[in-house]
Amino acid sequence: MTTQAPAARPPKPLYSNVSTAVPSPCISLCRLDEQKVCKGCFRHVEDIREWRSADDERRRQINLEAAARRAVL
Repeated sequence: MTTQAPAARPPKPLYSNVSTAVPSPCISLCRLDEQKVCKGCFRHVEDIREWRSADDERRRQINLEAAARRAVL
């Protein structure tokens, strides 16, 4: 009697961490200033890159930082 190993899990899709719990601040006005901050959503380019893989807690932090940048204007 032979036993079969359980089937391997398929890899997670690229967008597996998409969550509607924390909406993106993107307003589709994607222009970076001299400090590499988007003039539309006020996220730093590194925060924009991180967004896809960030958990909800990190996304909330990114949104708070963006709101603080917006308030300085």
